[in-house]
Amino acid sequence: MFAASIITLFPEAFPGTLGVSLIGKALRDGLWSLNTVDLRDFGIGPHKNVDDTPAGGGAGMVIRADVAAAAIDSVSQNNRPIIYLSPRGEQFSQQMAREWAAGPGLVLFCGRFEGLDERVIEGRAMREIAVGEAVLAGGEAAALVLLEACVRLIPGVLGNEGSIVEESFSDGLLEHPQYTRPRAWEGRVIPDVLTSGDHAKVEAWRREQRQRVTAQRRPDLLGKDRE
Repeated sequence: MFAASIITLFPEAFPGTLGVSLIGKALRDGLWSLNTVDLRDFGIGPHKNVDDTPAGGGAGMVIRADVAAAAIDSVSQNNRPIIYLSPRGEQFSQQMAREWAAGPGLVLFCGRFEGLDERVIEGRAMREIAVGEAVLAGGEAAALVLLEACVRLIPGVLGNEGSIVEESFSDGLLEHPQYTRPRAWEGRVIPDVLTSGDHAKVEAWRREQRQRVTAQRRPDLLGKDRE
């Protein structure tokens, strides 16, 4: 079973959106598990400090290596990758989600302040992952995004397994436009091919639209699609 462990200063942020809809139902049904570790429990001194000033000076604070390591070591890794949510990390991708969804789960470390002492990143073989090209106040929102992308791919989580087959990034392209009733709305009509009943033509149209949307919005993906 896919097991997620989250090390965070804000355990109350979870399960958050992971506790609703089909993903939340799957959590309650035991298709995957989630537990949080409060980083503050491993803080130093009477005030449970988890951070200190950056070596060499500079603004902000840095999470201490000894505190972070103690929190990480309190979790049974069980061959799960240890992920540090960081804006300087590798960009999260659908391929990563597929690989991790098929594995035993993840240990996620949610950063705060100016970052995490480099020594614990190296010492615990943490993999830095970013969920976009933007800086957040902490890793909690990023952890929610990453886990949702993984958990929805676990067999049995989604009501219709076919819904993930033609979605964005499933074959390197973005998803085609979607339509439903009413057929006409504010002068805009569903393309005739989609109501023709000709499945071959529908599939050809969808493939063409996927190519068009990808070329407009993510042309960098087209080379990957051809490989």
